[in-house]
Amino acid sequence: MKILNSLKTAKTRDKNCKLVRRKGRIYVINKLKPRLKARQG
Repeated sequence: MKILNSLKTAKTRDKNCKLVRRKGRIYVINKLKPRLKARQG
């Protein structure tokens, strides 16, 4: 999982990427390609 300052580019890497808020953090998840996971902050 990558930790990034901005998730704007992480979201556009694949069309299956979704932004999700969990426990006050913002995550990018991708069910088909789990290696594209990212977290902000």
